[in-house]
Amino acid sequence: MFYLRYLPFVATSLLVASAFSHASVAEDLAVLAGQHIIYTYPGISPPDALFDLLDEGKVGGLILFHENINQTNLTETSALMSKFQRAHAKSPAYKGYPLPIMIDQEGGYVKRITNGGPWESAKEMGLARDPSLASSYGGSAAADALIAAGFNVNLAPVLDVYREESSFMNYWQRSFGNTSSLVTRCAVSFLSAMRKKGIAAAGKHFPGNGANPAGNDTDAGVVTLDLTLDEIRAVDEIPYRSAIQAGLGLIMASWSKYIMVDDRPAGLSKKWLEGELRSRLGYNGVIMTDALEAGAVKPYGDWSTIALLAKQAGADMILCASRNLTEGLMATEGLVAGLKNGSLSRTALEESFERIMAFRSTLRAG
Repeated sequence: MFYLRYLPFVATSLLVASAFSHASVAEDLAVLAGQHIIYTYPGISPPDALFDLLDEGKVGGLILFHENINQTNLTETSALMSKFQRAHAKSPAYKGYPLPIMIDQEGGYVKRITNGGPWESAKEMGLARDPSLASSYGGSAAADALIAAGFNVNLAPVLDVYREESSFMNYWQRSFGNTSSLVTRCAVSFLSAMRKKGIAAAGKHFPGNGANPAGNDTDAGVVTLDLTLDEIRAVDEIPYRSAIQAGLGLIMASWSKYIMVDDRPAGLSKKWLEGELRSRLGYNGVIMTDALEAGAVKPYGDWSTIALLAKQAGADMILCASRNLTEGLMATEGLVAGLKNGSLSRTALEESFERIMAFRSTLRAG
């Protein structure tokens, strides 16, 4: 099914029609909208309501954090991931492809599986004698950790090119380096090693958070950058072009605002998602948002409103990471409301679903 990554609108268009043609209109819209929503939950044990949503076909993916993983018994975590996949397989939206179940396993400070690789941070990989080899080892180790715990998507590598030693991404050692060429070499090696073991990668945070000053975290609040489009294209977008050519099928958009281009955060901007990423860089894969509850997007409304704005801008999947089901339900309601009042095109949503299905066709089941 590898060809579906590049030709998603041929074979998968038939899947869309069959996936949503047998339910009532209201239920049909809820299922279609729900397939774009990534849920999470608090603690080790998922609530029964999550399994109900999975059974009904209203979950597009799951993200887990440290608190959701049995760090002393990954076999137990893997068994739970299999249970999620079985529930997904019974849903009306299931067409033979696994549910994306993802974590952040970058290395260094950002590792949800504590006792799994990568053992080095991205910064350390970039400083190695052979950065490409170190990053390849890192990607392979990350894949091993995900496979042991039953995951199929790693929200890594970070493609941000940091500017200053004090930059936010460098402070936390999440960037491979301060040049486009180094970040490109490391990121492509990292994601290629994961792909060889069947783990999908997500490049982040488009078009780039490398210039974010220390203390400027989009999770906490609004981040505004005054980079020119020429600089962003010459520095920050370079790793994306190479990663896309290497088969990257999932990209997370940044919540930073690049005010020389658009006054909205990139993840809510059609100029960035449709214009720059899809049209200029030729990307046909899945675009996901950063966390919907982030402080950077609070000025734009509640979760329902922000989810709708992201879809209108061209995002495919909405990340709901606040460790409760309410956020995902509100995001779904926002998309359904948009479909009903005409502010969100059903055709556009179905095309987005086709891209998601093409991505799912590349995933391992567990």
